[in-house]
Amino acid sequence: QVQLVESGGGLVQAGGSLRLSCTASGRTFRRYVMGWFRQDPGKERKFVAVISTNGGTTYYADPVKGRFTISRDNAKNTVSLQMNNLKPEDTAVYYCAAKAVFTTNNDYDYWGQGTQVTVSS
Repeated sequence: QVQLVESGGGLVQAGGSLRLSCTASGRTFRRYVMGWFRQDPGKERKFVAVISTNGGTTYYADPVKGRFTISRDNAKNTVSLQMNNLKPEDTAVYYCAAKAVFTTNNDYDYWGQGTQVTVSS
């Protein structure tokens, strides 16, 4: 069982930056692939970024490539999402998630409660 708690969301102007963090409970964090997803009201949750168990492999959705960076610290049980050059279309609730396999599908096993990111124009 893994419990995930996100933090770092907020309101920012277009072109600004935010750093989201996700802290996991338990001693098995290093065994899980970690992903970030986002969801607009009334829409499907969409993939944003994923990182492998050792941090050596990452993959990003096309809309965020070159602007977002996912990273993890297995010693601290954390995964982060650095978001630069934010755009109004990045506005969403952001979720971190954990799964045993590397995938961009949204069928992850464990999810955080989400953190709101709002980008004003």
